[in-house]
Amino acid sequence: MDFDALYNAGFDALDSAVDDWSRLVRNLTSLEKDARNGLQAQANRADWSGINATVSRQFVGKTAGEFADARTQASSIRNILRDTAGELRSQQRKLKDAIERGAKNNLTVTQTGGGGFTVTMRVHPDRAGRGSTPPDHGEAEVTRLRDEVQDILEAATRSDDSAGEVLRALVNQSKHGFSGASYGDRDSAAKAVREADALARLAAREPGSLSNGDLDRLSAGLKRYHGDELFAARFAAELGAKGTLEFWAGVNAPEHGITTPSDPNPALAREREKRFGDLQQYLGMTLANATQSDSAAMTDWKRDMLQLGDQPVGGRQGFHQGFQVMSSLMRSGDYDDRFLQQYGERLVAFEKKHGEDGKAPHLWQHLGHDPRLNHTGTDAGADPFTGFMKALANSPDAATSFFGDTFQTASEAGKGTSVSNFDYFFETRDWPHDVDDAGKSSTAGRDMMAQALEAAVTGHPAGELPTADTPPHTKEQAKLMEQVVSSLSEEPKRLLDHRYTADSVGQMMAEYMPDVHRGLGPGQSSDPGLYPVAGTAASLSQQDLTRVLYSLGQVPEGYASVLAGQQSYTANLMEYHFRNPDAHVNDANFKDMEKLKTSIEAVASTAGEIQGTTSAGRAYASEDAAGAKDAQFNSAIDKTKAWATTGVSIGIGIGASYIAGPAGIAVGGLAGGITNELLSGISQGSLRDSTDQAVFRRGEQLDETEQSTYKTIEMAARGAGEAAGNRSPHIEVSAVSAAEKGFGSAQDNVKRHLEGLGKPTGMK
Repeated sequence: MDFDALYNAGFDALDSAVDDWSRLVRNLTSLEKDARNGLQAQANRADWSGINATVSRQFVGKTAGEFADARTQASSIRNILRDTAGELRSQQRKLKDAIERGAKNNLTVTQTGGGGFTVTMRVHPDRAGRGSTPPDHGEAEVTRLRDEVQDILEAATRSDDSAGEVLRALVNQSKHGFSGASYGDRDSAAKAVREADALARLAAREPGSLSNGDLDRLSAGLKRYHGDELFAARFAAELGAKGTLEFWAGVNAPEHGITTPSDPNPALAREREKRFGDLQQYLGMTLANATQSDSAAMTDWKRDMLQLGDQPVGGRQGFHQGFQVMSSLMRSGDYDDRFLQQYGERLVAFEKKHGEDGKAPHLWQHLGHDPRLNHTGTDAGADPFTGFMKALANSPDAATSFFGDTFQTASEAGKGTSVSNFDYFFETRDWPHDVDDAGKSSTAGRDMMAQALEAAVTGHPAGELPTADTPPHTKEQAKLMEQVVSSLSEEPKRLLDHRYTADSVGQMMAEYMPDVHRGLGPGQSSDPGLYPVAGTAASLSQQDLTRVLYSLGQVPEGYASVLAGQQSYTANLMEYHFRNPDAHVNDANFKDMEKLKTSIEAVASTAGEIQGTTSAGRAYASEDAAGAKDAQFNSAIDKTKAWATTGVSIGIGIGASYIAGPAGIAVGGLAGGITNELLSGISQGSLRDSTDQAVFRRGEQLDETEQSTYKTIEMAARGAGEAAGNRSPHIEVSAVSAAEKGFGSAQDNVKRHLEGLGKPTGMK
């Protein structure tokens, strides 16, 4: 910074800017609150239908989120400006104090050309007034003052330059909208940028020269800053797409210390490899955050990464394709949807070309001497679709888009219809053999594909719960759910031969409970009053649902998800009808209690059918010598209780947020308590029915399961009536009778719909 600029600086304009940004922050904070508590809250409670249920409601949610990002960015800019103004004021005071001290030694500081300065004698002794003797000074005092002024100017320059750098970086993060990066002062933002540069330089070094200490520093830095948007984008851009691939492939190369059969120092190699799990995780999360940036540098990074996917990288001979290296880093974090879509398109095209449309699984086959790219323990990372599917599991919109894309056109497939990515990856792909860290066959590929499907059909990341802000199901999500159910009905082995995917499939079924009820209820799919659905309803046939529910019932995790989702949905739906008796039967010839009785009986009947179908599958599994036993089922139920007690229950929070009803009455408090009570009894054997028999204590006894079903339906009806302040013991009794009919229908449907798929057992 120029000497004159700092010495004569006025801060009125900067102070005014800080005041303006502070006022903007206050206004945006108020707008954000109004958007969240007003606009979005009303949108979540509204009885949307048609396109408004998805497009408009989702737009409202994103708009509310933009207010939050705008407030965050405005706060960061205000804080950086305020901090910079304070620092420049401090440097200006130091400069003037230094000049005043110099004057006492007869020294003065004057401006020179080009913004510089010089320290000279203030008054020469020969020109001093008569009787006046100027203070004496030596060369040391001149040098000391000059150095002090120079240090002050350099500090002011750093403050000014770093403020400009981080402000530009902050604004450039997003071409449209606002950045979510938050900083309390200029120093923290500047430090993040400096650390990004330092770590990028470290990662760009020759992999073989990186010590264990270097790897520890990288891991610690990425762990600390991976959530910082400025850091992430700066680190990725400075390292570059090629540098990113070369770093990860390089440190995993055998010549750099990774254990291989020929490694002469296995102990040292194992010590080094211990660091790779955390490094992989935090590097992946940093890159994911970076892809959310729209800066010019990150736009180049994403373009380059797509182009490098089919290029060999790593080691002296190029051990891997770029796709394999990058996909191994995609297992953590939320990657940009557009980047994932483009990456998926190129990866699929590569497999079609070099893998003979999936007929050559050796394309991604992991061989014993190949270095491992993945250090999560599940697989070696040879198949790039494994890591890519995990990325999709964290990015629902990208997952929905990917599975709906075309893998082969009708002409390419040589048949009358095209083949979608869902058809290929879920049904026909020959997933390459891989091994986990213990040397056992890996199931990670298909498992992560199931997680990606879970995200694709539910609209939220796999393994997470829907919230009040989760939009209703879209047309694309509902269509994909139809394909999943149809495929598993056509060939149950797609689930039963890969039982580790049942938790994801069970979650899908739980979150589509309104659609499941519609599909099972005869003639009820066209009756929106009984099972109202926000957004697009999935059209699911009774035959397909029966087959899939029966299969899920044989796997503890699938059984537990369906059971808890059904209990939660039934309890909430009954409460809805208790509060809105006209919702289903709107006939002036019927009294309200008659209308309510009709609705509750219909709900109870379908609930009984769902429990009867899944219980038949559980009974079969319990009778099978190789099947799961009650302890495993109850353990899965116990784990599933966690989400059943949340404010937004499975089957209600998603695709059923309409449950507030036309009157705007919010329900959902009932299901948490009732469902928790039911599941506690189911899993612990502590809940007893009228015959003093433990509910679901012995799953292999279908009679007891049947009685338990009636008891839980009765409890749901009673709890719903009490929650609505309109309890009816008469209706509770009729609900039990209806559930009995539904349970009986399940037995008939299982026998009828499973013909040709093997004789079902576990039936009366």
